[in-house]
Amino acid sequence: MDRGRTALSIVLAASLAACGGGGSNSGGSGGGPIGGTPTPTPTSSACSLSARQDFVRAVLNEWYLFPELLNTSANKSSYTDLQSYIDALVAPARAQAKDRYFTYITSIAEEEAFYESGSSAGFGIRLGYDTSSNRVFVIEGFEGGPGLPQGLDRGVELLAVGTSASTLQSVSTLMASGGPQAVINALGPASPGLQRVFRIRETTGTERQITVTKAEFPLDPVSNRYGAKIIDDGGKKVGYLNLRTFIDPADPDLRAAFEDFGAQGVTEVIVDFRYNGGGLVAIAELMGDLMGRAHVGEVFSHTTLRPSKSDRNETDLFGSQAQAIAPTKIAFIGTGGTASASELVTNAFVPYLGTNMALVGTNTYGKPVGQYGFDKEECDDRLRVVTFKTENADHQGEYFTGLADVVPVTCRASDDIFTQLGDPNEASVAQALAFLRGGAPVCSPISGTDATAMRQDPTARPITSRREVLQPQAPTPAQREVPGLF
Repeated sequence: MDRGRTALSIVLAASLAACGGGGSNSGGSGGGPIGGTPTPTPTSSACSLSARQDFVRAVLNEWYLFPELLNTSANKSSYTDLQSYIDALVAPARAQAKDRYFTYITSIAEEEAFYESGSSAGFGIRLGYDTSSNRVFVIEGFEGGPGLPQGLDRGVELLAVGTSASTLQSVSTLMASGGPQAVINALGPASPGLQRVFRIRETTGTERQITVTKAEFPLDPVSNRYGAKIIDDGGKKVGYLNLRTFIDPADPDLRAAFEDFGAQGVTEVIVDFRYNGGGLVAIAELMGDLMGRAHVGEVFSHTTLRPSKSDRNETDLFGSQAQAIAPTKIAFIGTGGTASASELVTNAFVPYLGTNMALVGTNTYGKPVGQYGFDKEECDDRLRVVTFKTENADHQGEYFTGLADVVPVTCRASDDIFTQLGDPNEASVAQALAFLRGGAPVCSPISGTDATAMRQDPTARPITSRREVLQPQAPTPAQREVPGLF
């Protein structure tokens, strides 16, 4: 079956999501969630912890991709919340790094709001921190969010945060007392109207104090500032595309970008997935089509479920799209925040491009599995369950430790947060351009254990340290797909 092209697939093909998140509109226009749509029963017993645990257990018993790795001895009475019980059930798979918090409970309403429009509440920024110095930086500012007009954009450092000027706490103090979670706690919940005061250091070195109020804003999956552009590389036109997340609004953005690439004769492309945590499989398939004009009718990916559900296995073929191009070379930029649907797209081109493609940056997260969504509507519960694995045309898909050992050419590069995304002088973009010019000989290979190089200030030489996105222990649906979003 041609996955992603049928109503059934829209319902079932829950996305490969970043760092354990993601999925499709399982309750959307394609029909209902797997197993049918439950009849709402507004009684306390229907949504008791015990009833919800029974729902979880039944779904996992029937659908979990690794049935032999379920902890069937987990006693529901030993757990006081639903996620803890889920964690206990999938603990054996987690111990083998096959389900790193990819199976979880979330809100139907919140998830659908994000996938349909990118809607979330916050400051409209993505945050990262350096693990050696414990400094927190804005690594991306989102158009439409309340933070960007106040100056919260790439490269700005957060020095202190508080509910008012008199309650400011320095980030260094918060990190020392409680690590990244203390900073996350200080930022407050994702509630519109919540206000925070920040002391920031701009990329020029200027320090100032600002006040920002959280608000609902739609996240643009392709930035209108730098998301899609043509880079003139010594007279050669190179297409640059930065996709933040795989959600429905990405469809027109991607079509417009590739239509422009085609009109300008682009044959070499940089695809920047460096912070892309995943999203909808249907959008991943569309992106494959838009770069797959030379492979229409050939295999994009294989989707395989557990043996008892093999009747739902699918093979997706590259489809024909009016805006599609046939790139001869592609440089994919990735980091540890690159996961799931972004890894799926990258892996799909390995059999076709070989050494004419490269992974640039650092190793990716490693999520070759995806989830279906199962709804208990009366409780606003959506259970995301690892139910399938994905492979490319060569049936290659065991990249649980990232794509560095899968992509034929890898090029190590830092994420220079003091240079805007899409700028040809930014370290990863510059290395991608170098690969497109000269191929593998210009690359220092990525190691699976490479740290992310991060510049501490605009004038310092890059230092090697590990930077992580700032991610809550219990992320919102938006944060699962857009790691570091606040």
